[in-house]
Amino acid sequence: MSTRFFTNRRDNTLIDKFAGVFSNNPDIRFFDALIGYFRSSGYFALRPFIQDLEKIRILVGIDVDQRAAQCQARGLLFDADAPSAIETFMAAVKADIAQAHYDAEVEAGILQFIEDVATKKVEMRAHPSRKLHAKIYIFRPADYNEHKHGNVITGSSNLTDAGMGTGKGPANYEFNVLLNQYDDVVFATEEFEALWAEGIDILPARLAFLKEETYLNDAITPYELYLKFLVEYFGRGVEFDPSASEDLPEGFKRLNYQTDAVNQGFDLMRKHNGFFLADVVGLGKTIVACQIAKKFFFSNGYPVHIGRTLIIVPPAMRDSWQETIAKFQLHNVDIVSSGSLHKVKHPERFDLVIVDEAHKFRNDSAGMYDQLQRICKTQVRNNSTNRLEPKKVILISATPLNNSPKDIYNLLLLFQHGKETTLDVANLQSFFVDRMDEWKEARQLPTAEARKAVMAITQLIREKILSPITVRRTRTDLKEQEPYRKDLEAQGIVFPETGRPQKIFYILNPAMDSAYDRTLAMLSDTATGLTYNR
Repeated sequence: MSTRFFTNRRDNTLIDKFAGVFSNNPDIRFFDALIGYFRSSGYFALRPFIQDLEKIRILVGIDVDQRAAQCQARGLLFDADAPSAIETFMAAVKADIAQAHYDAEVEAGILQFIEDVATKKVEMRAHPSRKLHAKIYIFRPADYNEHKHGNVITGSSNLTDAGMGTGKGPANYEFNVLLNQYDDVVFATEEFEALWAEGIDILPARLAFLKEETYLNDAITPYELYLKFLVEYFGRGVEFDPSASEDLPEGFKRLNYQTDAVNQGFDLMRKHNGFFLADVVGLGKTIVACQIAKKFFFSNGYPVHIGRTLIIVPPAMRDSWQETIAKFQLHNVDIVSSGSLHKVKHPERFDLVIVDEAHKFRNDSAGMYDQLQRICKTQVRNNSTNRLEPKKVILISATPLNNSPKDIYNLLLLFQHGKETTLDVANLQSFFVDRMDEWKEARQLPTAEARKAVMAITQLIREKILSPITVRRTRTDLKEQEPYRKDLEAQGIVFPETGRPQKIFYILNPAMDSAYDRTLAMLSDTATGLTYNR
């Protein structure tokens, strides 16, 4: 059956149709594209086929619904004037370059695109209405008339990798039609011309910023390259900007080290689905966890998706957590005591689980651990994407490694898969089986050798496992790192110093002195003193 319709099935993609049109019509000199979404990666996949054309015009329509929803969520005013349309389009292109595969082909393609625009081979405009969702591709020879051959493709495909079927992953399902009747091509051209006249020019000078503000800049300095490395490796953890965190309640100081902990922890949580918050006692782990929870609430599909947070705490800490949650105005939060996990009947309701004193769940043979793992590993449906997603987990513990390597392994399984992880150690199960065997062998050695072997094991676990998924700062860190130390000094925060133990002598009266001696004798005399009985 012969039909002008085509989909992306059976390798019948839009890019294949482009190749066929240009190869069978060598007289084509003009190419016009009206698209809803533009991606530079899609353009430079098309670029080899349009190398010899005289003029290329691309008109981009921007999705007003999605843009308005994003602005509303951030409490911003939506301005539909022409400069705003251009800024919206340029931001999308810049983001596309930042997310593209970093290789020579991609870089050459984007640079070619910039050159095409700068030399006016390509003219681009953005439509200020943001309501153009049509996709039209028009192919015309010079002095087009009813005696010359032209084409028009229309349908669902955007000028993107997914729409054209040029990406490494599976292509979108697209439905398009190829027309070659003179009246069809003329009608499409007239509609394009009318919309083009309403478009806003994107000047070559505006496109030059792509080269200046992305990795395509060939004038980058060694220092800027070093900063780029830090950002890629540590994420937002390299930032020392206190304003990056959410607003703090009245009475709370904005501390740089806590802000960095929020940024670093949030990045780790999104990358690995969980992390250890292991700052030492007194540095504000509860505050950091609350800030991350609030940040996650507003970034995880809000306002379409309103997620819930479950906080698991020791009974003695429940009141303290409730007070902090109230001050931070955290909504959709449930608190449950660590001994009452069986009362959590619907774990699929929670996007985020925060576990205080997480080291108490290190024993996988205890019923509490099974209940916690059920809660943490039950997936949740995100209403904004309509997909099942893994929970995010924050494990708060100043001492994540307690008795043996198995402690860490059990805690990791709360947000990682034993045989397929997001860490450099691909198979956690195999890694920890080896460490446990080494641990058992070390315990049979003499004390000095055992200590050395244990230190080697813990060092390996720290480097391979803990460091990539742990946020930890000590008071010594805050004193030695200059930005933190200066920030604490400026805000008048001083941590108490601990000195060497000092002897304190108590003078007892004769009766108390006699009672003291008798008590020690009763406790220390193995023959006639007290014994331990159950």
